[in-house]
Amino acid sequence: MKSIIITGASAGIGRATAELFLAEGWRVGLIARRAAALEDMAERHPHAVALPADVTDAAALEAAFDAFGEVDVLFNNAGMFGPSGSIDEVPIEAWEEVLMVNLHGMFLAARMAFALMRARGRGGRIINNGSISAHAPRPGSVCYTTTKHAITGLTKSLALDGRPYDIACGQIDIGNAETDMVAALKKVSPETHTMGVENAARAVLHMAQMPAEANVLFMTVMATKMPFVGRG
Repeated sequence: MKSIIITGASAGIGRATAELFLAEGWRVGLIARRAAALEDMAERHPHAVALPADVTDAAALEAAFDAFGEVDVLFNNAGMFGPSGSIDEVPIEAWEEVLMVNLHGMFLAARMAFALMRARGRGGRIINNGSISAHAPRPGSVCYTTTKHAITGLTKSLALDGRPYDIACGQIDIGNAETDMVAALKKVSPETHTMGVENAARAVLHMAQMPAEANVLFMTVMATKMPFVGRG
């Protein structure tokens, strides 16, 4: 049975992806801070393993990976948007929080997955959740955008460093999937075009199921009418 660990699995893209992988017969490790949401999934699915942990806590994250055991794929998904505003309006504490979750947390999870995959000698796959903001930011999103640009560098480095060990790394850049975060955005900007979150989950599944000889280095999946390309 193939296995995957998903961070940020309690809601949004993470939860939708976890549900899809479970339906496809995978063993799924669920990492997030909200234990109740993870335990709800674990009670309903015999192959779901609740691993409550804060991705910014290295010791807690290591314990979660150790409890799960061998992992074929990591979906490095946990993240937060942070405050909106120009850089001089963003509290330093808020910047540090977003940096810790979106970058430090993803670094820690990737580091642990990479070590496990390298040690067992059979390779594996790491899928980082980037964002459309890794390419084209929204106004007032300096914290989120900066960290997501950094994830692109992390992805490239892991793809390169993983080659000798058959560890593939790719990045999925998702635009306006229907999550609570995007629903809040639609209240402010009703003209925002969205897509069902299940489309993002299916894209992650496609990347995870690639044969060892192939890798999706970058994939963009977004609402068809989202104004990502073109002149504004």
